[in-house]
Amino acid sequence: MSSLFIEKNLVNGQWIDAQDRAVIKVVNPANNEVIGTVPDVSATEVHGTIQVAYQAQVLWAGLTAYARAEILLRWAQLIDENQQQIATIMTRENGKPFAESMAEVNSRNITWYAEEIKRAYGRIIPSDQLNRELKVIKQPVGVSGLITPWNFPCAMVTRKAGAALAAGCAVILKPDHRTPFTALALAELAQQAGMPAGVLNVITGDAPMIGEIFCTHPHVRKISFTGSTAVGKILLQQSAPHLKKISLELGGNAPFIIFDSVTADEAVKCLLAAKIRNTGQACISPNRVYVHDKIYDHFVDKLTSALQQIKIGNGLDKENQLGP
Repeated sequence: MSSLFIEKNLVNGQWIDAQDRAVIKVVNPANNEVIGTVPDVSATEVHGTIQVAYQAQVLWAGLTAYARAEILLRWAQLIDENQQQIATIMTRENGKPFAESMAEVNSRNITWYAEEIKRAYGRIIPSDQLNRELKVIKQPVGVSGLITPWNFPCAMVTRKAGAALAAGCAVILKPDHRTPFTALALAELAQQAGMPAGVLNVITGDAPMIGEIFCTHPHVRKISFTGSTAVGKILLQQSAPHLKKISLELGGNAPFIIFDSVTADEAVKCLLAAKIRNTGQACISPNRVYVHDKIYDHFVDKLTSALQQIKIGNGLDKENQLGP
């Protein structure tokens, strides 16, 4: 088993179980085998984690952008060095082909934020009075609750956590219960990179319960969620009474429109690139296709033939192009 395969939560720099030892089983979708378990935390434990992050926030925000960037860049380097281990974990819990997992596991998001935060400039605003100067200074918003989906368990973590951590915000990450091990592996590498205790925390458990606490707890000042529109509406409603800052990346409804100015071969190639990527579970995956009458029959024949040639199965088998 990989040294990065961890079946515990990370809170205050310590790997811990749920207090009552409750667990959630994680299944490999290729064969329905249980590959491990993660803690199923209680509401009390969520509140405790928020308090930990709140206390760590002061130290982390007090560092210079350059000091935070140094830790993030070390984290990025470790992610790249452990790409195959993380990709294997991801394919086992998510099912996507190994080649796609390898492509997803990279440090670009973290590296970009680590460098960009050094240029988070403020502004000098012209005043209407000669003896006054108006300044805008950017400061960390505070503890950030990050809720990530199962379909891109690495990219969604590095994109959300990279931004929040670079800005000086302590983070509580709640990965999807179906794909938690990728996030936990990334958190372990953050620890190895020198992330201070309590700055990056990872908890697993009941999503509605954890989400509601994020939305209502006064110490959580920012929420970032990627997932369904229905859940996004709930989080927005729960956050509204507290005027909480919230970012939502919700479900799409993507059409694929084919005109008669392209060949059927070209159209099929482009459609499959979007449709079967990530086992069809991506925001750009078309869910309906409009085809011009002139090429409709030829297109359907070509698409049928192409689909019949795709090999489906366990993502760790490099011959397979589509996961379960």
